[in-house]
Amino acid sequence: MKFFVYFDAYGHARQVINQMELAQVYHNDPDEFLRAMCGQQPIVKLTPKTGHVGILSFDNEQDLRDYLDSLGEEITGFYGCRSDSRPYNF
Repeated sequence: MKFFVYFDAYGHARQVINQMELAQVYHNDPDEFLRAMCGQQPIVKLTPKTGHVGILSFDNEQDLRDYLDSLGEEITGFYGCRSDSRPYNF
């Protein structure tokens, strides 16, 4: 089953609908779904800072939830490195 996920400008998943909901509510148009999530009028041109809609395919809704839950994990450090905080003298 296909799921359409709205990701905000920071890459966080904010809204999920399935392909039946997209057809019924948004006339099967992912751009219309994106505009609705961004609160924009249908004639306004979309910009990259508004976010994006990703199309994900999973066997069931539980697999989708497991995937989205895994996205919420925060990564500590930068590729396993520790940062050093040093004062600067200007």
